[in-house]
Amino acid sequence: MSETYDQIKSMVVGFALRPGDRLNESALSKDLGVSRTPLREAFNRLVAEGLIDARPGEGFFCRRLDAEGVHDLYDLREVLEVAAVERACERASDADLKELADWLSAKGLKVAGLTVAEACERDEAFHVKIAELSGNPLLVAQLKALNEKIRYLRWVQLDEGRLKTTKAGHRNVMSALLARDVTGATIAMRDHISLRMDQINDAVSKGISNIYLDRTDALTGHILSSEDAA
Repeated sequence: MSETYDQIKSMVVGFALRPGDRLNESALSKDLGVSRTPLREAFNRLVAEGLIDARPGEGFFCRRLDAEGVHDLYDLREVLEVAAVERACERASDADLKELADWLSAKGLKVAGLTVAEACERDEAFHVKIAELSGNPLLVAQLKALNEKIRYLRWVQLDEGRLKTTKAGHRNVMSALLARDVTGATIAMRDHISLRMDQINDAVSKGISNIYLDRTDALTGHILSSEDAA
């Protein structure tokens, strides 16, 4: 079941299954070469994770992509990430912070030649590493689950030139962490991850356009140039 779950989850996260569409069990069963039993088990697990919807008497549906829902997700992200960086400031060892700073310098900030999907993976990794330094495994799990729900929009944002701002935000957060500046770290994190409603509307609009014009593979496969990654 795990392989079936992973395959469908990847399709859902990347909106290979269009927002709001009913999941065709017969077609998916045939495409993935599995019976309906593991398919249903995967569906139920994805419902529990909030990645697809179940409607009694109607079936399973791909989650919607709308500005209000995305705003709520980013609001939750701010709560989690600010709590994570605050606790990391207070609880992480000097060696842990140096290791994170070294990783950011060696890998996290070096994304030229990577695809948008790969750059996003490193972006997520930086934030998860901070959460791990908080010492709270439940916070880490919640952040990872949230990342899956907003990953598509982050692909869109990175492809639209937000990368320079993202890298500057990472530097600011890291500097505050190294200084053990709790107030500075929380402010830097909020500034780094907050999005205005007009920015969310724009990202959702572009995301939906990519989905319905079948541009997702081109989006995630776009290779970042040295100019993009400056």
